[in-house]
Amino acid sequence: MPKTSKVKKKGTKVKSKTAKKPKIKSVAKPKEVLKGPIKISKTYIPKDTEKYMCEKHKVFFRIKLQEWKKELVKANNEALYNGSMDDNSISADIVDQASSYTDKNVEMKAINRQIKLISEIDKALMRIKDDTYGYCLDTAEPIGLKRLMARPVAKYTIAAQEKHEKDEKVHADD
Repeated sequence: MPKTSKVKKKGTKVKSKTAKKPKIKSVAKPKEVLKGPIKISKTYIPKDTEKYMCEKHKVFFRIKLQEWKKELVKANNEALYNGSMDDNSISADIVDQASSYTDKNVEMKAINRQIKLISEIDKALMRIKDDTYGYCLDTAEPIGLKRLMARPVAKYTIAAQEKHEKDEKVHADD
């Protein structure tokens, strides 16, 4: 059937008798991307050519941090177990007792440092979860892959870290 139109009057629109109703476009909701867990090879190393802190980077650093934490916990448990075994050996010689006390003191300081490091690892893992890992807590600038490879628990850029250390030194002198 041919389209026929009415005569256009001033200020009115021309309508066709057989004009089709306009199609209403439905607004499509973005499809939820169903991501499976990202898998990386054991030999994978983050590259500067990849997008900074992409999913591969996060997975790499999460694995690296978890393995490091596992090693520290194992070493601490062994040190504590072996240290408790030595408690049974009490020497009559005062020099041996002093030496043993010094050794235990040094060992406990090392264990305390490792416990603090485990806490820092946990904080880094939380930053991975909330997508702030790899960015400076002061400036929000990228920390850099090289720095994170050397110190995975780093939370500041080198410049911000130097500033923090300088501030700590100033306050320590007070």
